[in-house]
Amino acid sequence: MTARSVQSLSGALKLLFNNRLTMVYGVATSTQRHKSSYTAIPPPARYGGRHTVTLIPGDGIGPELSKHVCELFRFCCVPVDFEVVNVDSTKDSEDDINNAIMAIRRNGVALKGNIETNHNLPPSYKSRNNLLRTTLDLYANVMHCQSLPGVRSRQTNIDIIIIRENTEGEYSSLEHENVPGVVECLKIITRTKSLRIADYAFKTARAQGRRRVTAVHKANIMKLADGLFLECCKEVASGYPEITFDSMIVDNTTMQLVSRPQQFDVMVMPNLYGNVVSNVCAGLVGGPGLVPGANYGTDYAVFETGTRNTGKSIANRNTANPTAMLLASCLLLDHLKLHAYASMLRRAILCTVTETRLHTADLGGHGSTSEVVRSIMSAVQSTGPRTLSI
Repeated sequence: MTARSVQSLSGALKLLFNNRLTMVYGVATSTQRHKSSYTAIPPPARYGGRHTVTLIPGDGIGPELSKHVCELFRFCCVPVDFEVVNVDSTKDSEDDINNAIMAIRRNGVALKGNIETNHNLPPSYKSRNNLLRTTLDLYANVMHCQSLPGVRSRQTNIDIIIIRENTEGEYSSLEHENVPGVVECLKIITRTKSLRIADYAFKTARAQGRRRVTAVHKANIMKLADGLFLECCKEVASGYPEITFDSMIVDNTTMQLVSRPQQFDVMVMPNLYGNVVSNVCAGLVGGPGLVPGANYGTDYAVFETGTRNTGKSIANRNTANPTAMLLASCLLLDHLKLHAYASMLRRAILCTVTETRLHTADLGGHGSTSEVVRSIMSAVQSTGPRTLSI
């Protein structure tokens, strides 16, 4: 072996060793990580270009919708393998949710059904959904509500992106009863996290060509807490002169949404207001069965239905609308940069939604979950090959 060959081999081994260290210890050496400080870095594909994704079926209709996602992915030859982690919401132990969190840390990305939180449980019991979001610092909940062709609703031409701070506010799980009959629940608003979610909202608006960002608040009453949030939004807005910024008090916001939702473009708000506004918007475009949601952090991303209800009353009846969960899986594919598969599935899903005869009970029809999924498969088969070059 020549000296040049030995030198080349040594350099290659050194590069391989450094890359292995980066993978094992998570050292942020790439410039891409610094550029994407406000978006989760999609995990790299494994051997054969396949991705491993954590799947948390959840409660209610979650398990059956998760099975349909797996079925559709297999049919379309999507290069994704699911690691299923079940979380039993009836147990007091946090072992299940800790296992799920560990799996997400390992895989970097997850698809989940909603996990039930029983309000009759003791105060020490923490919502599994909230625990997952705060532990992984999934600070940005993003929900895109838009009118769909073929779905009748009282309002039309709705196209709103709702960005909700996901880790503090009223969901900080800090409440106590020092005096019997007097409960204090602490709402935490910090400058750091308010600036972070505001910057995420404006970055999203700029990236998607949006023209307006509206901050939703109650600063007229909570002058310190919501006043700080509003101040942070104004501060961030000054760095985006091409985007119009305005603000609106939350009670007026809900009235404006049901009377003239077309005025809104991108909305940013603290945790609890986001919960209310996102459910109102889902109702405006047809209901919870249609809207997907995403939770982004710096390192991880978790996809789910936009509204966080389990649908327990219709579980295992084959009547649930699978659209929201399937569209959430498309967001997952986009995050993994499998854009061709995401586009193919999204076209087939939206094409099926326009078929009135296939509408499920929530849309006023008599279609079953399995009929909708079979129709989506037929649409995929008729529009293109199942093996794509990415």
